[in-house]
Amino acid sequence: MDPVESAANLRSQFVEVLRSRRSPIPLQTLPAKCVEDPLYQGTPCDYKAMKSIPEARTHNFNEEDFYLLTEEGEQGRLPVLILSMKESTPSKRPAVVFLHSTGACKEWVRPLLEDYASRGYIAIAIDSRYHGERAKTPTAYEDALVSSWRKGDTMPFIYDTVWDLLMLADYLTERDDIDHSKIGILGMSLGGMHAWFAAFADTRYSVVVPIISLQSFRWAIDNDQWHARVHSIKPVFEEARIDLGKEAIDKEVVEKVWNRIAPGLASEFDSLHTVPVIAVRPLLIINGEDDPRCPVEGLDATISATQKAFDALSLTHFKVIVEAGIGHEVTLSMFKEASDWFDKFLKM
Repeated sequence: MDPVESAANLRSQFVEVLRSRRSPIPLQTLPAKCVEDPLYQGTPCDYKAMKSIPEARTHNFNEEDFYLLTEEGEQGRLPVLILSMKESTPSKRPAVVFLHSTGACKEWVRPLLEDYASRGYIAIAIDSRYHGERAKTPTAYEDALVSSWRKGDTMPFIYDTVWDLLMLADYLTERDDIDHSKIGILGMSLGGMHAWFAAFADTRYSVVVPIISLQSFRWAIDNDQWHARVHSIKPVFEEARIDLGKEAIDKEVVEKVWNRIAPGLASEFDSLHTVPVIAVRPLLIINGEDDPRCPVEGLDATISATQKAFDALSLTHFKVIVEAGIGHEVTLSMFKEASDWFDKFLKM
């Protein structure tokens, strides 16, 4: 099969999975207020790096706070925060969507929004499912994962937020102030997985930077390297262990959980198959050398396949950075590399 046709078919299969557990509605927005006291569910993995971002050169921003309705139900209200520089003459500008890590929220990434907005970007952040304004309790995300295992009616690990990002792309490409050919996406940890899968599913995300997020779920199961990832959201695996009558979480439990809460994650939609589909668009992957949640040893096949996809098109805008001595942590240098990448490909 032709590679372009093969990629389109895989995208189509994935989007059908996304559609399978929701009731889509016409896209619409509702007004919202600035969040003064955001809810956090733990300490973000980019705590030090985010706190170290230099203050923006200016604060002459337009701020937009609203809800984008992406499907029926309470979780279908997607909270959106957008910052942009005030301009006397309207113009089309590049945009970047920023996606927070587990436990954080859109307000957490405001230093990034202010930095990019001050440099001429339209900077966008959202709350992922069961985070920020979409969370009622400090355990909302973990509770949603357990519920997904029990009922099989939602996909809060990665997939549901990816659906939101497809709807967000619909909204962004309707705006007159955005250059629709220059919409970047960056995420950290869980947010990086959201960025990876959104870019795989939707070519409107034209420049892609997943940070400490790329991994092979299949390789981790086959090579018994799933423990750190499982530990990060352990309650759902404990629930499955009990239901399956196991004395301890093992690879069978892990695979059954992934198949239930994110179908195809460790098979047809694993990184080996989805990341190369991003080829044509500039892709920067940043991981930590010692990150147990995203073992770099398991990415050889994915990186090789992705490189071949770029080489086949005679393209050079694929780069992988593995920071020495870094575990599951975002560093200021990672943010700097990402900033340079967006400046290179969104401002040219």
